[in-house]
Amino acid sequence: MSSYKIIDHEYDVVVLGAGGSGLRAAVGLSEAGLKTACISKVFPTRSHTSAAQGGISAALGNMGEDDWRWHMYDTVKGSDWLGDQDAIEYLCKEAPRAVIELERYGVPFSRTDDGKIYQRPFGGMTKNYGNGTIQRTCAAADRTGHAILHTLYGQALKHNTEFFIEYFALDLIMKNGECKGVIAWNLTDGTIHRFRAHITIIATGGYGKVYYSATSAHTCTGDGNAMVLRAGLPLQDMEFVQFHPTGIYGVGCLITEGVRGEGGFLVNGEGERFMERYAPNAKDLASRDVVSRSMEIEINEGRGAGKNKDHINLHLDHLDQKVIEERLPGISDAAKTFANVDVSKDPIPVVPTVHYNMGGIPTNYKAEVLTLNGSEKVVKGLMAIGEAACVSVHGANRLGSNSLIDLVVFGRAAAKRAAELVKPGMPHEQITESETQKCLDRFDKIRHADGGTKTSELRLSMQKTMQSKCAVFRTEKTLKEGVDLIRQPLDGISDVSVKDKSLLFNTDLVETLEFDNLIRQALTTMDSAYHRKESRGAHAREDYSKRDDKNFMKHTMAWQDGREVKVKYRDVHNRTLTNDVQYFPPKERVY
Repeated sequence: MSSYKIIDHEYDVVVLGAGGSGLRAAVGLSEAGLKTACISKVFPTRSHTSAAQGGISAALGNMGEDDWRWHMYDTVKGSDWLGDQDAIEYLCKEAPRAVIELERYGVPFSRTDDGKIYQRPFGGMTKNYGNGTIQRTCAAADRTGHAILHTLYGQALKHNTEFFIEYFALDLIMKNGECKGVIAWNLTDGTIHRFRAHITIIATGGYGKVYYSATSAHTCTGDGNAMVLRAGLPLQDMEFVQFHPTGIYGVGCLITEGVRGEGGFLVNGEGERFMERYAPNAKDLASRDVVSRSMEIEINEGRGAGKNKDHINLHLDHLDQKVIEERLPGISDAAKTFANVDVSKDPIPVVPTVHYNMGGIPTNYKAEVLTLNGSEKVVKGLMAIGEAACVSVHGANRLGSNSLIDLVVFGRAAAKRAAELVKPGMPHEQITESETQKCLDRFDKIRHADGGTKTSELRLSMQKTMQSKCAVFRTEKTLKEGVDLIRQPLDGISDVSVKDKSLLFNTDLVETLEFDNLIRQALTTMDSAYHRKESRGAHAREDYSKRDDKNFMKHTMAWQDGREVKVKYRDVHNRTLTNDVQYFPPKERVY
């Protein structure tokens, strides 16, 4: 049995993660009178939501006529018809209310001359079901995520959410197929904590650091997704990984799509505005997958910029200096810091860089996690929201500024559903030590690992394999090579070395636990991509260049057990929630 002294806690609801979705859920839960704990491995305002720059989408109509149905159509089209239209309807209909709620909480949005929330154009967003551009992205300069995160943290404190900061969540407590809570390690004093809860909400973010070049922070290791896999549950649509068109060349730091929304444009090494060739209507504001592939084609065909012709130039030197100072101050600073570029004089060198995971934990629009057989039944006691979840509103490709609205709409939905299911002070089931022992055995095994391979070596091998074999363009050959190669760093765990055996802020152990989480998601991503023999959204197969709605308008469900990944499929929801809008049937996706 365990040699650790376990500290027990009881809460109505436990939220794992203190980013935008986790904090929005915590606020709603605490407002409803539920005893709520929020567990985070970093200080809440250091969560990755703070890196979101461009804005949050909602059909407010502050900058011209708009309608949530147009937003829904754009999102369905952006998803390449892999998004569930009932969930997309919920997202877009609730979006205006969610943004006004943020404003009332105190988010300092930029303003129009008449005092309304400022909205900028963003990629793939139109009006009248595809005719003309629309300004739908609500912005707080180019630091929107930062503004939302700080505001929600303040609201959570105001409503007495209890925070457990710098705790590393290890595994879910599962009993008879139901979730009863979570086990976590306190990094600051080395103690092990068992949180019993009627509902556990996973809001642990994406797993971008499975790739070598990503805009993600080093903390983006998809810890919640890996817990779900270890619990014998599936992940959904993991093959769909978004490459943001404009990561700073050689660094990966994000340059927001808001630059192009404010009038910036891309130029190849020959000085040509090439996006007119690939997306004659939307041009530089086509969806992210389209722009990323267009840039890669330019580079691959020898029209890249720079000495090695291996990047593209992003120009905003033609913009009014006042626009840059008021709406893009962070971008100006980032370009100077990471590329030594004065944006008022020179272009920013950029390349497509891993940015977002469309796939994740399968849920319904109420944020309830779906069961292991891929049906519509839910796992009792378990929810997922934000980038960790796959609801699925983004389908095969997320539109820019739809991520922040996803966080707050479904964070709010999770709180609302939890308040329906849980009454304050409900008694908890007894949890025996044997039900937590499997987690602690894994923790001990990794902590005392005494092999000859560094975690950093295994992580680099994984990241290089994912970067080269599961990239913007994919083929049967590269993916099959990737399926084999990605199992090498997995096998390397048996020979991993953790030099530091202590329990106090042991970063060696933290990084090894994070690698164990990442490699599981790398396997499910690679195998899911190999099995999807079509091109759809961010999944671009050169050997299957067309979308195949007959065979693959389905969600991929992937289970991981050791070296084995089992892949099945479930139907995309071809229905809407209400009669307020009709189902949008599939058609060719062009910009």
